[in-house]
Amino acid sequence: MRDGRQADTDRRRQRVANAIKKATKDGTPISVSGIARQAGVDRTFLYRHRDLLALVHAAELEPAGQDPATGSPVSRASLQADLANAQARNTRLTARVQQLEKRLSQALGEQAWQESGLGAPADLDALQQQITRLEQQNIQLTAALEETRADLDAARAANRDLTRTLNQRS
Repeated sequence: MRDGRQADTDRRRQRVANAIKKATKDGTPISVSGIARQAGVDRTFLYRHRDLLALVHAAELEPAGQDPATGSPVSRASLQADLANAQARNTRLTARVQQLEKRLSQALGEQAWQESGLGAPADLDALQQQITRLEQQNIQLTAALEETRADLDAARAANRDLTRTLNQRS
């Protein structure tokens, strides 16, 4: 019984090796699922036999053949690298487009705000200077008012004293 199982395993291994050779020769895409399907075995068979799995992965990375237009070999790994690079570039470009859309939206919003008359006046610096002058003037007037109040309080006190003195004489 053990010999029968070993013979069955050997036949499956041979079918997997033949499927890998055929796929490499034909230039068809090589994957674990595809080789398992061609060999008529379950994928778990390949995962249980690491040497076969290594053969499948090695065949995946080998050049698929010559590109008739350019004459240069094209491998699955190079195509995957190209795809990864294109996806990364797409991500960068998407981020840049979003950034530019945001800037455009802000610029158009500010322009509409200015044109509506609701926005801040164009002569903002002149208004800031005027505010500063008015604040200084306010401080000076407040100080003058305090001084005048102090003088008034002194005058009232003197007036009370004089009135009291006059009332005491009479």
